[in-house]
Amino acid sequence: MSLVDDEKLDYCKEMLAKAEQLGKKILLPVDTAVAASFPDPIDAEIAVENVNSGEIPADKMGLDIGTETQKLFADAVKTAKTVVWNGPMGVFENPVLAKGTIAVAKALAETDATTIIGGGDSAAAVMQLGFADKMSHISTGGGASLEYLEGKVLPGVAVIAEK
Repeated sequence: MSLVDDEKLDYCKEMLAKAEQLGKKILLPVDTAVAASFPDPIDAEIAVENVNSGEIPADKMGLDIGTETQKLFADAVKTAKTVVWNGPMGVFENPVLAKGTIAVAKALAETDATTIIGGGDSAAAVMQLGFADKMSHISTGGGASLEYLEGKVLPGVAVIAEK
């Protein structure tokens, strides 16, 4: 039930290989919190189990990062100089599925790194969890933030520059 964009697999493999060639490390989830279905309503009690990320059963969907990944990501944040976060780790609106988002947000709140939160859901998560005042910058423009970091000219900025 978890979606995979098969058309992007080769691209992702190329990016991982490129990062390795450049001596960069890309962290991917090693385990995942899975459930039989999406919670309905979103904050409903839900039974989850933790599985290796490469072994998500076909009848389950990944809804949060697992406990080992929470530690992995939190440890990486501790030694980072700058962290750009776009997108919650899971379905943070559900208390059972918010654990990954809480772990990462807490790590960001405790680090001395520059922390940039991009995207409406990420911004809502850090605000809802009470970590907003510990972040360096929060923007609701997730896609736009990433495009800006990529070096693309943003239409709104271009218009201002023309004035």
